[in-house]
Amino acid sequence: MVITMNYNDHAPPHFYVRYGSQKALIGIESLSVLCGRLFPRILGLAVEWASLHRNELMVDWELARQQAVLNKIAPLE
Repeated sequence: MVITMNYNDHAPPHFYVRYGSQKALIGIESLSVLCGRLFPRILGLAVEWASLHRNELMVDWELARQQAVLNKIAPLE
């Protein structure tokens, strides 16, 4: 699973998840799929990870909007 965030991306705050050929855009605040599709197990892992790191994701979202270097966020353990 690869999780990314793009610089100067559109609102609402979100991140991207890619797993094989599947992709989804997940809202940081709602932790819901805004676009795309993932296997239920992969979506569950992504949402679990995001719920643990929601504040860090919002910090990175603001950094990305300012074209600043993003902080790395620990993987799910």
